[in-house]
Amino acid sequence: MTESCRDAVAGETGDDALWAARHAVLAAGYGGRPDPDDPAQVLAMPIVLHIPKADPPPRSALLEAAATAAVALCLDSRVGPDETGAPGPWQEDYLAWIGSRIRKVSRRARGAGWRAAQEVDGITVDVDGAQARALVPVAVGALDPRIRKLQIGGTDLDHDDPGEIPDGIPVLWINSALNMTVGKAAAQVGHASMLLAGAMTTEQARAWAATGYRCAVRDADVGLWEELTIEVVRGRAVAVRDAGFTEVAPGSMTVIACP
Repeated sequence: MTESCRDAVAGETGDDALWAARHAVLAAGYGGRPDPDDPAQVLAMPIVLHIPKADPPPRSALLEAAATAAVALCLDSRVGPDETGAPGPWQEDYLAWIGSRIRKVSRRARGAGWRAAQEVDGITVDVDGAQARALVPVAVGALDPRIRKLQIGGTDLDHDDPGEIPDGIPVLWINSALNMTVGKAAAQVGHASMLLAGAMTTEQARAWAATGYRCAVRDADVGLWEELTIEVVRGRAVAVRDAGFTEVAPGSMTVIACP
């Protein structure tokens, strides 16, 4: 995990009341406000994936970094008020986004493009050398030029075999039947980590934060996916259902997060 993320995640849960207030916003859910008439005013969280051409990272580790970065930003002290009650620097943009139809747009970067992305407000996470940066949500028409120039499509990553799942951490299971690109999957696991944190108690979420929101991302085949959907029905897991703007049909269940 990068030093910037370690500071923002593991060491800055902050005052109990302020932490609880930030978690309450996430726990309340999102998506209540309809889209604006002007498409340029639609709000989205950009997720930048570091995919060097010469030595690309493992797919699973990159998705774990994206999932961690998304939830870390949502519970960062800068999305809420400070100790004096003054709004944090990211609060207005974050609250506007979380009150609308949640969107994330993944882009890939390498070299100078990745370095430039570090200058835009957000949180970078490194998982075993795989890096992703979640940026403060913004209207798509007002996206920082340094991010707008990064490609949305293009390079994908092969599915990998990340090995055993470490004990005691949440698992985000991807519906392998949908065959999502790495960019689409990054957005979906970002949704899943947010839903999972919101479904936790405040104390559970703080305990997860203390680990740096460590999680595992794995592919689920058809048989396992059927078992996981039963866990969702029983209330023991949370599921992401996609709006269907890209790649998958509306209402598709893309990721199931198991605590």
